[in-house]
Amino acid sequence: MTDPTITDADAPRPLRNAREPEGGAGRLLSAVFGDLRAVDGALYAAVAATPTPTLDRTLRHLSHAADHSKISFGIAAVLALSGKRPRKAALAGVGAIAVASASANLLGKRLVRRARPDREAARVTVDRHVKMPTSASFPSGHTASAVAFATAVGVVLPPAAVPLGALASAVGYSRVHTGVHYPGDVAAGAVLGIASAAAALAVAAATPSAKTQTLLTAARSWPRISIGGPPRR
Repeated sequence: MTDPTITDADAPRPLRNAREPEGGAGRLLSAVFGDLRAVDGALYAAVAATPTPTLDRTLRHLSHAADHSKISFGIAAVLALSGKRPRKAALAGVGAIAVASASANLLGKRLVRRARPDREAARVTVDRHVKMPTSASFPSGHTASAVAFATAVGVVLPPAAVPLGALASAVGYSRVHTGVHYPGDVAAGAVLGIASAAAALAVAAATPSAKTQTLLTAARSWPRISIGGPPRR
């Protein structure tokens, strides 16, 4: 008599690994990021494939002018000469740029290290081209600095919020239009810019003004008055 055959259905199954739910969550997260990257790439390709000869030159010049926050610093210089409140807004904006630039270039790009888009493969027209940066693609430093400046100045000087916000949006889009960033890089840069502006404004609010510091210094030098009369010797 032969031994009974053990089928796959009858075979004993190993106990599930206790960490399988974590692995499942990790796979789900990886799949979500994969889908987001696919959407990001599709949006980049759609912008590259859309002919816009009228906008190409303008956005190329805008993207170049935003290098090293030249536009924002120029606006800050004008505001600094326009009165006390605009001067305060300019200082807040410059502080926000400093935070955004450091966060994007010293932290974000070094941590993520996303490669720049393949502009040639996407067939981005040469009329749009600016110099392709050698740094990592994520996040967009141009966008982070422009949004940080617009947000900080807009909070201190509300009439400037809409025009500066529109300018920051144009700078961010120009980086995709010229083919040097994915849309996701720009979106991350915008979020970083808002956070940087909030941090700069919080520091400015916690720092006493020059007048307050003068009063505090004078108060420390005032002679102390003893309520109980002169001290005993």
